[in-house]
Amino acid sequence: MSAVELSGVGVWSQQLRYGDAAEAAEAAAELEELGYTAQWIPDVGGPLFDAVGALLAATRRTVVATGILNLWMHEPADAAAAHASLTAEHGDRFLMGIGVSHAPLIDAKEAGRYRRPLAAMTAFLDGLDAAERPVPPGDRVLAALGPKMQATAKERTRGVHPYLVPPEHTRRTREALGEGPLVLPEQTAILCGTRDEARAIGTDWLRNYLSLPNYANNLVRSGFTTEDVEQVSDRLFDALIAWGDEEAVKRRVDEHRDAGADHVCVQVLTSDQSAFPRAEWRRLAPALVAG
Repeated sequence: MSAVELSGVGVWSQQLRYGDAAEAAEAAAELEELGYTAQWIPDVGGPLFDAVGALLAATRRTVVATGILNLWMHEPADAAAAHASLTAEHGDRFLMGIGVSHAPLIDAKEAGRYRRPLAAMTAFLDGLDAAERPVPPGDRVLAALGPKMQATAKERTRGVHPYLVPPEHTRRTREALGEGPLVLPEQTAILCGTRDEARAIGTDWLRNYLSLPNYANNLVRSGFTTEDVEQVSDRLFDALIAWGDEEAVKRRVDEHRDAGADHVCVQVLTSDQSAFPRAEWRRLAPALVAG
């Protein structure tokens, strides 16, 4: 089992992956100084491991995690070689979050490619294990929303990284996994003064995700109605996005932790979603990482 462990609060940021490289390195170093324990980045194309390496090079203690590595875009042997190289250079700070992505995204480039996602995940993990320098189970987690993928994560990885889930999902995930496996949910947040402002920033962003069956189906399993999903109801919006001041975001993070999360990574949305939310990261740090 690897030395990669996670507690506290991290950030989930597409800007750290796809924004200006120089600013990403500068922001990564500042996030570490602010006390965030991990930096999570997505994978929707491009040189993923170069981005991981740049963030590792910019920091000294921070865990850099993929949220998630899209298994359809990588060969297991290449991913394992990159993990071994980065770990040798930077220590046990690279956590490989792995996911099966979504049929509409994968099939858009190659019709019919997305099928049997659980089997695809099993094959990818088999490839990591069979590599010349395998990725230890303790250095990988799965984007597991449902019970079958959660069971695979429990058996073959360090835990799970659920995205776009309320604290109740975290509670059910902890019950399913038991003690030991890491539960590392993402939590979206908007610092604002009113619901109207939150809605202006977050509704279309959320609607894009809800168009993906994996997320929509998981939320219906979690007790929301199809009308909640289709209309992006206030009930659903409030359950998935923590909006308000710093204390409102802290309360939501604490709800995840009380439900069994080991670590929560906060994704900050602003009106300009291409810009690094550095002012917001600074504002949130005293509330989220104190002590």
